Amino acid sequence: MAAPQDVHVRICNQEIVKFDLEVKALIQDIRDCSGPLSALTELNTKVKEKFQQLRHRIQDLEQLAKEQDKESEKQLLLQEVENHKKQMLRKTTKESLAQTSSTITESLMGISRMMAQQVQQSEEAMQSLVTSSRTILDANEEFKSMSGTIQLGRKLITKYNRRELTDKLLIFLALALFLATVLYIVKKRLFPFL
Repeated sequence: MAAPQDVHVRICNQEIVKFDLEVKALIQDIRDCSGPLSALTELNTKVKEKFQQLRHRIQDLEQLAKEQDKESEKQLLLQEVENHKKQMLRKTTKESLAQTSSTITESLMGISRMMAQQVQQSEEAMQSLVTSSRTILDANEEFKSMSGTIQLGRKLITKYNRRELTDKLLIFLALALFLATVLYIVKKRLFPFL
């Protein structure tokens, strides 16, 4: 029958291997993640949790190694603990890369949102310019038609002024003719001998 310490060592080793595989799977999920930032953040949080659990199991294994009675088993377990620590250090680098990747992705998404806002503002400004240009063109066309109307009005006023002068001259001539006729009739009636 196996000693209780041996059982604890086997369980601890199995849990370390299990957490190690879970961390590797999560890191691969982070690499493959093309979804929203929230999904990437959630995966990153899970990696941190699994690393913490892995760290605790390695510490438990180290404690069990120190409690071993046989020096050879103690050294073997301590060597195994060192190997796990080295592997964890390499994985920690991967975790920091994943964290950096997450931060960069977040920054890029922020830049993307700002660019989208700028594009939207540019589109609105462009639409405003198009509307303003259309209004200016309409006003220009209206001014051209008004200019034609004003010139026609000027011609009509000039024509009416000439007509008024002509009418005054005709009235003056008609009045002069009338007065001459009246004078002629009065002269013939009053002075028939002249």
